[in-house]
Amino acid sequence: MNQLFEFFLEPYKDAIRLDIFLEITAALFGIASVWFAKKEKIWVYPTGIISTLIYIYLCYKFILYGDMIINVYYSIMSLYGWYLWTRVRESTKLEISRTSFLDKLKTIFIFLFTAIFTYVVYIQYEIIDDTLGFNETFDLIKANVGSIAEIRTITPYLDMFTTGIFFAGMWLMAKKKIENWLFWIFGNIISIPLYFVKGLGFTAIQFTIFLILAIFGYIAWRKTLNNNIEAA
Repeated sequence: MNQLFEFFLEPYKDAIRLDIFLEITAALFGIASVWFAKKEKIWVYPTGIISTLIYIYLCYKFILYGDMIINVYYSIMSLYGWYLWTRVRESTKLEISRTSFLDKLKTIFIFLFTAIFTYVVYIQYEIIDDTLGFNETFDLIKANVGSIAEIRTITPYLDMFTTGIFFAGMWLMAKKKIENWLFWIFGNIISIPLYFVKGLGFTAIQFTIFLILAIFGYIAWRKTLNNNIEAA
């Protein structure tokens, strides 16, 4: 247990108090945003924007460019989602729905495009080695799963994957597609250990709460969707 606390607190020993305060603040606003999303409340967006703007600063400072890209996108999509959710005319009111075949194709495209874009950014900033082929990369990942210190060398590859997942999930949420919660659930499962490894313990706790809220959010939205179908 002591080792667990030491692992959690060690990255904060030399951290600036302002950065710790900002991370906690961003995490709290992020949790509030997911809670409002579960309740289908418009406050999901203003609270989310505050959280993402803080994370943009923190991710830039700590050279977490994949995470920074995610939060820039979150901020933009939050404004887009805010607009869609607040259209007041009944004929254009956005309701919870399932993805169509075209929506699925768009989701796949968003995932692939953002994962590739993140890869290009990491190559540009020399965060990953572009001289490695697929087999060498896969061997590197298999070889470096033995310790926390070594796992940190492969986090950029996980960043590319989660960036694609969260980009797609945010787009689906803006469209009020129930499948967005499945993307959040899967992405949160990966992000919990990933952020502990990155040394952002409070953010990892945030993603743990995100996971719980996403599960309940999916259940709540599915109930609403089923009720709307029955009433139609």
